[in-house]
Amino acid sequence: MRVFIMFDLPVETKAQVRTYTKFRKQLIQDGFLMMQYSIYIKSCINKDAARQTVNNVKRYLPKDGHVRSLVITEKQFEKMMILVGEEDKNIEILGDNRTIEF
Repeated sequence: MRVFIMFDLPVETKAQVRTYTKFRKQLIQDGFLMMQYSIYIKSCINKDAARQTVNNVKRYLPKDGHVRSLVITEKQFEKMMILVGEEDKNIEILGDNRTIEF
């Protein structure tokens, strides 16, 4: 399973930038890798682990902005096409059909 976290957070004030930075760092600490700007992805072993991952993110959501999650299967992830550009190094690290363990 793959868990996507997609977000748009306000960054107009210093406090908002700090909130954005804190949220982003927490995602990285929880094992997410940046797929694209404001889209982070984590590989999970099964549905329960994916559900727990989303519940964990809910614990540190910022008050403002928009944050969405999407859980997809490995087969669905494999069907993703890159239309312009190249695959990001983080996705190369994450790889297909692999779970990263720290």
